[in-house]
Amino acid sequence: MTGYCVSDIAAITGGVLSGDGAALVTGAVIDSRAVTPGALFAAIPGERVDGHDYIGKAFDLGASCCLVQRVPAGETRPVICVPDTAAALETLARAYRGRFAIPVLGVTGSVGKTTAKEMVASVLARRWNTLKTEKNFNNQLGVPLTLFRLEPEHQAAVVEMGVSHFGAMVQPTAMLFTIIGHAHLEFLRDRRGVLQEKTSVLDTMPDDAVAFCNGDDDLLRAMTCRQRKVTFGLSDGCDVRAVDVCDLGDNGSTCTIVAGARRIPVRIRAYGQHMVYAALEGAAVGIEYGLTDDEIIRGIAAYQPVGSRANVVRTARYTVIDDCYNANPDSTAAALRSMATLPAGRRVAILGNMGELGPDAAALHRETGVCAAKAGVSLVITCGALAREIAAGAAEADPDVQTASFAALDELLAALPELVQPGDCVLVKASHSMAFERIVQALTQN
Repeated sequence: MTGYCVSDIAAITGGVLSGDGAALVTGAVIDSRAVTPGALFAAIPGERVDGHDYIGKAFDLGASCCLVQRVPAGETRPVICVPDTAAALETLARAYRGRFAIPVLGVTGSVGKTTAKEMVASVLARRWNTLKTEKNFNNQLGVPLTLFRLEPEHQAAVVEMGVSHFGAMVQPTAMLFTIIGHAHLEFLRDRRGVLQEKTSVLDTMPDDAVAFCNGDDDLLRAMTCRQRKVTFGLSDGCDVRAVDVCDLGDNGSTCTIVAGARRIPVRIRAYGQHMVYAALEGAAVGIEYGLTDDEIIRGIAAYQPVGSRANVVRTARYTVIDDCYNANPDSTAAALRSMATLPAGRRVAILGNMGELGPDAAALHRETGVCAAKAGVSLVITCGALAREIAAGAAEADPDVQTASFAALDELLAALPELVQPGDCVLVKASHSMAFERIVQALTQN
């Protein structure tokens, strides 16, 4: 963050400033441990931790000011008091974003947002100094922190957006929609509700913006908007298509990207069938912004996965697919189909509850079990009440599929050595709250 002093921030947020407002602000953080000299520390009240308890520590580490909802007794250093710290951060981020006249691509969808963000940023970075969202900081606090990292040297930005109302803050010049899937149905009822929520950002964007849409998704393909629409996918009608796809297992894949008269041969150095779509996303954006074939090829080849997302770990005993960051029916189905491409022995799927699926949650879990059976999984291990439906669906689809279901993770971990065998290929996937990283650790520590 550049160009603001403490009094500027008080004026933008409408807060009440106590203390000196002359100091320059060099950045913004919500974790007192991340404070560096000149940073603004935003005290966020949480269920278990209240940032207001760390205001003194933030100042001791060199904070220029603190954004708070209440002023600590006796505090004389610069404090800006607002009714809602998180809302004030959004207001400040919106104002700060408005200072940059650069391409800003927003990324949203039910599945694959972080992968798309990483791939697109990797492509754009071949030509431009590109800011991107760190990890998957796509929520009410993560998006402002991303925008505050903009600096004058940045020439483009790729911002992951969990929900579309962040559009007023991000002010994207283009949007990329990955897929409209079975996520957040507890709140949005059905896929059409998801489509409406995800694409509502277009209502706030100018006519000359661009909407990049997955043309293989039925709802995105049929969607109409004021903005110019660029589709990507495997279907013949897509503006940017992938042909001659060759799956190389955990060595990635190759394909040729076709856009009009252009034919771009690319190598994707990451595991998973879904990565072809990520390459298409990167290529579609790169073509729109005038990058050369060579820049697009090098950008796709340079992609690196983030976190526990389809990481293949080969140990002396097993091939483990660490995909336990998150899960919904669409991403789990893709993971199961991708596992079927690996040259390995018996295929084992360790799956857990998938959250926020609404009244159809049981049926969607059961359908995931059917998908596992069709993907050639020999053993389905589940944890959680809903995940038991996955095992039931797999057994119904193919009586030869073995199943084992556990109510608690500790029970599963205790039984794990007797369930998996040397040479197994093991997919580990569930919603992040299931803490399945403990399973990955147990499988890979030997």
